Amino acid sequence: MTREEKSRVIEDLTAQLADTNVVYVADISGLDAESTSNLRRACFKAGIKLEVVKNTLLEKAMATSENNYGDLPSILKGNTSIMIAENGNAPAKVIKEFRKKSDKPLLKGAYIHEAVFIGDNQLDALVSLKSKEEVIGEIVGILQSPAKNVISALKSGGGIIAGLVKTLSEREG
Repeated sequence: MTREEKSRVIEDLTAQLADTNVVYVADISGLDAESTSNLRRACFKAGIKLEVVKNTLLEKAMATSENNYGDLPSILKGNTSIMIAENGNAPAKVIKEFRKKSDKPLLKGAYIHEAVFIGDNQLDALVSLKSKEEVIGEIVGILQSPAKNVISALKSGGGIIAGLVKTLSEREG
């Protein structure tokens, strides 16, 4: 690979890193052709971009990026693939599901919205992360709950203020 080609690859990687807040670093070496194809298909269905990269080029792209990848460059050894997604837990879910049939891919680390996770032992924590949409849904549900209680109390109290107060006090006790 010439210097120009390396520079182009670093620029492309830097641009990809700038466009996302979710980057997983994994080892998919040792997967046979069918398993690799199945993994790529699973990633595509989940909206994840999977790409095999050279460690030195990814390290340089991380160094030139505006994001702070912390200790993530230190894990760039051996075979490395990056998984780029919009949803923070999507790559972890794909890895976990895929590992039901295989011991790969191994999670080396992840960068999710400025948080850095190092090691395969972080997989379960990453799977349990909630997406922005899930968090918003929970917040909306929590905010709607008091309104539903008031409406329910009004209906059971006959629509009278005294009935409302009585119903609410019974619920507290």
